[in-house]
Amino acid sequence: MLTDDGKHLYVSWDEYHLLTERLALKVHHSGWAFDQILCLARGGMRPGDILSRVFDKPLAIMSTSSYRDDGGTLQGRLDMAKYITMPKGELAGRVLLVDDLADSGVTLRAVVERLRGIPSIAELRSAVLWVKGVSSYTPDYFVEMLPSSPWIHQPFEDYDSLRPEGLARKLAV
Repeated sequence: MLTDDGKHLYVSWDEYHLLTERLALKVHHSGWAFDQILCLARGGMRPGDILSRVFDKPLAIMSTSSYRDDGGTLQGRLDMAKYITMPKGELAGRVLLVDDLADSGVTLRAVVERLRGIPSIAELRSAVLWVKGVSSYTPDYFVEMLPSSPWIHQPFEDYDSLRPEGLARKLAV
């Protein structure tokens, strides 16, 4: 639900899963056949996992981080993992890069540039749930364009501040 001022978007688990399913169908309807999925951790892990299951394709993971200050709400320096984690082999062929959103576009653009330098990757396309109006990068596939560039409150963010003690209190019967 987008707030009246357009500055915040609150997403439930049901909405999140529906958006991920809609993304899967956009990729499918494009007719593009890919060999592997590479998701960006952490935001791209959930949609990447679902797409990996729906398309029955191997899932690779690359860790990136740029939001770390002020409870994860301020963007800082972009860190990219040196290695990509995969069940076997190497990242090769036609690769679908998956993340949750194109916020500023800095992370996706940097990862795409790095991946395009890997000779074994024949073709690379990107997919996200949301693209913010301020993004400098537009992925090949996305579900929603958000012109007002709201802060997106995703359903799993409750875990950002929940520690084991709080979880124990929450689950106490």
